[in-house]
Amino acid sequence: MRADARPLASPQHQPARRPYVGRPGAATAAGLLFSGLALFPLLAHMLDDPFLLVIATRVMIFGLAAMSLDLILGYGALVSFGHAAFLGIGAYAVAILAVHGIDDVLIQAVVAIAASSLFALATGAISLRTRGVYFIMITLAFGQMAYFFMVSLSAYGGDDGISLPSRSTLFGTDLLESDLMLFYAVFLCLAVAFLALRAIVASRFGRVLRGTRDNRTRMEAIGFAPFAYQLIAYVIAGALAGLAGVFLANQAEFVAPAFMSWQRSGELIVMVVLGGMGTLVGPIVGAVAFLLLEDWLARFSEHWRLGLGIVLVLLALFSRGGIAGFAARVTGGARR
Repeated sequence: MRADARPLASPQHQPARRPYVGRPGAATAAGLLFSGLALFPLLAHMLDDPFLLVIATRVMIFGLAAMSLDLILGYGALVSFGHAAFLGIGAYAVAILAVHGIDDVLIQAVVAIAASSLFALATGAISLRTRGVYFIMITLAFGQMAYFFMVSLSAYGGDDGISLPSRSTLFGTDLLESDLMLFYAVFLCLAVAFLALRAIVASRFGRVLRGTRDNRTRMEAIGFAPFAYQLIAYVIAGALAGLAGVFLANQAEFVAPAFMSWQRSGELIVMVVLGGMGTLVGPIVGAVAFLLLEDWLARFSEHWRLGLGIVLVLLALFSRGGIAGFAARVTGGARR
């Protein structure tokens, strides 16, 4: 042995591995975002504009759906063009159960999550055997299959959709008829989902998922089975999107196959990219930016998607990492 060689440290003397905490300032950004959302009803009351509460509720619903997509897109590099199918399955679970006299939101949520999870498990087990553009195309195909299946169900409105007689009940009460109660119900689920996904990403499971994203071959070489981890992540993402569908049905009091179209899946991807992939906070911010841009640009022209496309091109050219990445660079530069 060389004289200057240092013995390997025993496990108990090795420095503790720092847990994954995401990008710098992520915790602060999350705290500010959720604090602002919690206080938003007060702002709506001060401005005497109840419609702001409706907009904020819709933003959080799509923020939940986009955040679920970020788990597989931002952390797993799985570009799914069929993610809106889970959103539609969750919404149709509410409508179909309501038609048959089951209007309790807890029962509807359980059925929606179960149905979305089973669909994700079945389609994911097939889709994840492909990679790259083939994965994109097969998820698109499954999403369109779900879309046309609902179009063909004339008993539940077919292509015209179906209106809900009323919002879901909670323990026999009509609490969700109040926009304020619906807002806080969505806010609570969004916050719990964020904390749950943050714990998942920071866990060993999340590290394997990110490792598979970065180098699948290396993860296989050290003994991990990427397929199983990706499938579990795919099912979790589908379940959360299904839950978002439950709230979307209640917020709109209407359900249509358009909820699960490939265009809606594309909008969810735009929200994730716009806000910042692999951040969890970014997709929520992206949902805020996308829906506000949609509302603002639609006032000038019915071709508002053209303006949105220009914004996305500029963002891709000058702000890599989306809004979250831009904010991190700005705050980092300010600290220096």
